[in-house]
Amino acid sequence: MIVEGDSASQEVEFGLTGTKIVNLFLGEGVRETESFGDQLLSRLVGGLNFGLLLALASMGAALIYGTTRLSNFAHAEMVTWGGVVAVLFTTFWHLPVWLGIVAAVVGGGLLGWALDAGLWNPLRRRGLGIVQLMIVSIGLSLALRYAFNYVIGGSTLQLPGAGATPIQLGPVSLSYIDMIAMGVSIVVIVAVAFFLTRTRIGKATRAISDNPQLAAASGIDVDKVIRIVWILAGVLAAISGVLWGYFRPGVRWDMGMQMLLLIFCAITLGGLGTAFGALLGSLIVGIAVEVSTLWIPSDLKYASALVALILILLIRPQGLLGRRERLG
Repeated sequence: MIVEGDSASQEVEFGLTGTKIVNLFLGEGVRETESFGDQLLSRLVGGLNFGLLLALASMGAALIYGTTRLSNFAHAEMVTWGGVVAVLFTTFWHLPVWLGIVAAVVGGGLLGWALDAGLWNPLRRRGLGIVQLMIVSIGLSLALRYAFNYVIGGSTLQLPGAGATPIQLGPVSLSYIDMIAMGVSIVVIVAVAFFLTRTRIGKATRAISDNPQLAAASGIDVDKVIRIVWILAGVLAAISGVLWGYFRPGVRWDMGMQMLLLIFCAITLGGLGTAFGALLGSLIVGIAVEVSTLWIPSDLKYASALVALILILLIRPQGLLGRRERLG
């Protein structure tokens, strides 16, 4: 190939063999730079947004662990379920967005109720140990994941309004979807905090987390409280799944698996079994993941959460809000 000329208008002759890549620049090249402070502020806001939606899923998983001591690997699919229900109602069946979100929340609660009533409660009554229950949760995770793949396929599906035009607020770029997501997350987290600290069921949940035998001896219906915890965890996971579908953006059959390691990381970082610890851990993980992209490639950003976890556990093995326990 022969290229003649040095302007934006080029005369090109293609030969029978050989290849050549030519960049044709139109106009004067311009390089736009952003200060380190502006980049840091932008990533802090993005990390806060990510940390809040991660906290919704982590708080539910922490409540399940606190009341049952189960590390639920299927919690990722409870998150995916919220996004799947929303996309079915909106993208597949072309119903209003608000109806899809309501259906996702109700569906999340129903899934939590069904899992405990149909699976976990019978297994607990048969006296299965924690390790056996954890293995069952891994199998359940695989079954649900591929069921979602069968229902919605392997492609990424967009929720209505995803990819909205961002609004520039100084160095921070946020869409109205991001603002709504952050507001919804904060309201839901405050509601959960009120439930745990001000209601009888919430106080019973905390009592079971501290000492289930003593809670049962004091007259608390442990099975009933655990059932409510599963429903609440399903609702929180479904809300997180819908918000994650807008944050990515897009809903996939395996999207919950991208959050599972970060959920466990946040729970361990904040202190096992404590919902408020999961909230704190989620905010730290979310901010660490986004801010770390200032120094490391984006493909490695999730590894920064594990680095933060290791560093904090070296200093405080029980987690930030966890209690010291005697081993042996």
